[in-house]
Amino acid sequence: MGFQPNDKTKELTAQVQAFMKEHIYPREKEYDAWVENQENLWVYPPWWDDLTAKAREAGIWNWFLPEEYGEWSPGLTNLEFAPIMEEMSRVPWAQAVFNCSAPDRGNMEVLAKYGTTEQQEQWLKPLLAGEIRSAYAMTEPQVASSDATNMELKIERDGDHYVLNGRKWWITGAMGPKCKVLLTMGLSNPDAARHSQHSTILVPRDTPGLKIVRPLKAFGDYHSPGGEAELLYEDVRVPVSNLILGEGRGFEIAQGRLGPGRFQYAMGFVGMAQRALELMCARADARVAFGEKLMAKTSVQHEIARSRCEIEQCRLLVLQAADTMDREGLSGSRDLVSMVKIVGPQMAENVINRAIQIHGGMGVSEDTPLASWLSLARFCRIADGPDEVHMSQLAKLTARGFAAA
Repeated sequence: MGFQPNDKTKELTAQVQAFMKEHIYPREKEYDAWVENQENLWVYPPWWDDLTAKAREAGIWNWFLPEEYGEWSPGLTNLEFAPIMEEMSRVPWAQAVFNCSAPDRGNMEVLAKYGTTEQQEQWLKPLLAGEIRSAYAMTEPQVASSDATNMELKIERDGDHYVLNGRKWWITGAMGPKCKVLLTMGLSNPDAARHSQHSTILVPRDTPGLKIVRPLKAFGDYHSPGGEAELLYEDVRVPVSNLILGEGRGFEIAQGRLGPGRFQYAMGFVGMAQRALELMCARADARVAFGEKLMAKTSVQHEIARSRCEIEQCRLLVLQAADTMDREGLSGSRDLVSMVKIVGPQMAENVINRAIQIHGGMGVSEDTPLASWLSLARFCRIADGPDEVHMSQLAKLTARGFAAA
């Protein structure tokens, strides 16, 4: 099945390409130097707000919400947005410049889909405006958090409030200065059916009792300015009105959050890998070893060919997932969503690893973004749910489909 971009996608992709060329690529090394400087931890570069203002002025803003979200959406289908997301992801931090980055992307989807008018007014609108950022607090250190029904943080009703007690970790964005609210998942109805025991509630970042235990390093990197954190909830009180959708609906929300964000996530790895391939080819053409260019060596040619095949295969798989989601919704595309989650980061890790090898010493240095991309791809094979969990889910869906047939 082929997926050719329509005129709207071509026009918008060209707009993003022009913005990246003028504003993002020239800042790439400057951004890396800034975030790697420990004196700048949890602080955005001084030019960041100006850059996001330029993106918003150019109209490249919040394009991730598909047309089913009505007034909150710019009107793009998932299939139309997919190639645009690939372009934005050629520099991973550029997604945030366009207000299209995780975890805000998924949190805005939740609030747009499930939030009350009050919740949307207080939190969704500032998030859509880029005035604040958010976090999604699910993972816990003491349980296998790849199973969302394991969550142990307690959410207990006390009059007009809920009281939260527990611990979370690997909470992306929680260290960032703009993080103002956390969508927190916890155990609220322990006696209910397994998938109806948990709830999701909005916890403002400045709520008394919510404490940062420590920032966490991933492969030695703090991922500043957003970062990841371990958090402690000690008698954290929030109003009943902060509950999203209702008691016992947390697992449903967690599953609903894994729709468009899943394929957008995978398309991000396609963009990163595509750029790694381009860097690989440029290096192979420019470098001479043992009397000939690297490009003339059969082993290098094969690495480039494998990378091209894997990128194209993943790209087409993601486009099929996006197209199926547009036509059949999340329920009809669940198997494809599992596939892109498995394939995306692994494909990127493979391609980037080859690019590093062909670059030699330069590949592991700060002179290219390859080393940081490799770390990110490997990290995401755990951070967004272990590969094994998604493969088990896909196997069950596959076997069930054959049994039904």
